[in-house]
Amino acid sequence: MLPDFFRRHSRLVLGFLVLTFPFLFVTAESLTSNNDIETWLPGEAPERQIYDGFKERFGAEELILVGLPGEESDSAVDEQLVEAVCERIEALPGVRVCWSPYRLMSIMEDLGVDRDEARDRLEGLSATRGPDGLIGIAALLSSDGLADRVGTVNAVRAELAYCQLEDSRLAGAPVIVSELDRLGSRENNKQFFLVTLAVCLVLLYWTLRDWKLTGGILGLTIWSINLTLAVLSWSGTEMNFILGALPVMVMVFTLAISVHLVHYYRHAMHGPDPLGTALGLAWKPCCLATLTTSIGLASLRVSDIGPVRQFGMAGALGAIVALVAGLGFVPALLTLFPPQPLGSAVSRLRSPRGTSLAARIVRNSRLLTAATLVLIVIVGMGVPRLQTRIDPIDFLPATGRVRQDSRQIEQNLTSATTLEAVVDFGTQPMAFVDKLEKVRHIEEQIRGTDGVRHTMSLAQLFPQEMPDDPLETLSLLKRARGHRGGSDYIADGERLWRISVRLTDGSVEGRQRLHDELVLATSGMPVEWTGISPLLDHAQGEIFSGFWESFLAAFVIITAVMVVSLRSLTTGVVAMVPNLTPILLVFGVLGWAGWYVDIGMMMSGSIALGIAVDGTFHFLVRYRQQRKDQVSSFKSSRDALELTGPPILQAAIVAAAGMLALSLSPFLPTMRFGLLTAAMLMTALLGDLVLLPSLLALPGSRRKDDEDGSDETSRRRTRTPHGEQRPHFSVIESDADKSASTRKSGRSRGRGRSRQQSIPA
Repeated sequence: MLPDFFRRHSRLVLGFLVLTFPFLFVTAESLTSNNDIETWLPGEAPERQIYDGFKERFGAEELILVGLPGEESDSAVDEQLVEAVCERIEALPGVRVCWSPYRLMSIMEDLGVDRDEARDRLEGLSATRGPDGLIGIAALLSSDGLADRVGTVNAVRAELAYCQLEDSRLAGAPVIVSELDRLGSRENNKQFFLVTLAVCLVLLYWTLRDWKLTGGILGLTIWSINLTLAVLSWSGTEMNFILGALPVMVMVFTLAISVHLVHYYRHAMHGPDPLGTALGLAWKPCCLATLTTSIGLASLRVSDIGPVRQFGMAGALGAIVALVAGLGFVPALLTLFPPQPLGSAVSRLRSPRGTSLAARIVRNSRLLTAATLVLIVIVGMGVPRLQTRIDPIDFLPATGRVRQDSRQIEQNLTSATTLEAVVDFGTQPMAFVDKLEKVRHIEEQIRGTDGVRHTMSLAQLFPQEMPDDPLETLSLLKRARGHRGGSDYIADGERLWRISVRLTDGSVEGRQRLHDELVLATSGMPVEWTGISPLLDHAQGEIFSGFWESFLAAFVIITAVMVVSLRSLTTGVVAMVPNLTPILLVFGVLGWAGWYVDIGMMMSGSIALGIAVDGTFHFLVRYRQQRKDQVSSFKSSRDALELTGPPILQAAIVAAAGMLALSLSPFLPTMRFGLLTAAMLMTALLGDLVLLPSLLALPGSRRKDDEDGSDETSRRRTRTPHGEQRPHFSVIESDADKSASTRKSGRSRGRGRSRQQSIPA
């Protein structure tokens, strides 16, 4: 039925693709990006609830830190210019308030603090001395600024350019988010995606040897990518730098299915119905592989990290779209642009000496199985040594302006990384001055901890010794309430007081260590710690444990699907061993090398599992079919490898080469994702083409001709009635062909006809 449909309506099917492509392209391009750091934070964890309460009371802690040339540098700016810059930045709709050291010193002086003492208090916080000193301007974002961080950062840069201060340094979470949006955007990565398509075009032609078919499959791949992105746009999903790898995922899945289908078609071109035979051979392994891949990706939905859940569901969607495109539209291309049939020399995996490489692999199954398993076990022992690292600054190019600016500000001014301590005085009545002294005491305890660079609280604005006269104290407090910014450090009617702690070492290890020490130092005090940094540290553990938990759940479910589909517990369990090969080998090497694994690298494991399962199903479906006709598992494994090995190898090479093009990206997550996925695609070949055939050949009995190292191993010759020799070909046919032959001529005649229509392996 399907072959007849495509023979009649192939042009109509391809016309549908051409007509719908512009609409899908426009819809896909309308996707917005959101690399907000908070989207990576756990949604239901207690730490997140504490942080949300902190933001509700004190406002967001996000600020843009601007470093201007200091007082003793050659290009120093004067106080009037700093104030003018502050006023212009504060007038921006995305900025709630802008602080400079001179504004803070003015408030301190008005509250009775000596100017020199005020300057000393701000040393290392908003101003530093020395030839490399900087003057810091802190612009706190408003609700509009939080909604449009990129626009706010660009507006601040424009104001600095207007004031002829283009060389000023910018740091802070909004600046990093803005740079992540730029580097991880589809527009910025489009050039690398075009390089990927060009590489795949060349390799596809090398595989197919037909420009029309190659161009058609590549065009179908682009259509599949835009359909997937359009569905995400309709669902209201926002792109991030991890979902930026989704187009490559869809490309890999679509090309894998297409290469397998074309290979089956070329094998079947000696028969009367090559398209029907190819579809009969391809539909079951492709559908099973897509099902298991979708299960593996969708299992990430259990994660508490938003982008991880999005990646899992979007990846599962991409796998389904690839299946529909591969089995639904590639047949139309094959009908209009049929490829050249495979010759006998091409159809077999042969070494230069002519002996079947598949036979060599299977013949040495014991040695190869033992060696491969030992390698996997030894290298896989490095997996428990893996550690995750989530630091947004690490995602930026080392030589990029934002990373250089952040380093300069951290070294010469202050750290943009903060921990927030919230002091809760409860509901018991307590004088303001007593609360002030209590906060000062807690602040001294915090500053005494090694690794604390500076602290800031409302107490820093008041003199060390409060006036003895109650009237003077009352007047002082009245003046304090008249200044802006008090609500940033007290809330709930003076019940909650905030102490902002800046770190000497803003690295992941430094902030984790300091957070633990501060919690210990303030134990017994009414202090609760929060901030972006503790949440990022918590997210690291959540991503690491959540990924492996979802991977284990997916592995169990996929194993069950494998057992049910193959109707064999032993074969199903054995078949899952090679699927662990890319995970254990690649992540094991990273573990032994001591590399930190970021979120993008962790997500590449899902693609590796999908590709490995795809090759496994194609091999096993052919193996099971061969076992029905042959007694020896040796021959079944060999023949299945000879048929499915070339497309598995070709699909992996095309996909891996395309992924390597992403290594040219300056965006580190994209670069690492490309390198790691390419490595996993190639190591998956070890499991699918070496370990799996060897494992399945172990129980089989071998005949003497199987053991022979000559050409007779892969091709036996029989005598014709006239005494001539002819090659013996493996019987490879679809279940649909068998049932059709049986209906036409009866069981015995159908068997004879099906053997006449057998296809050379």
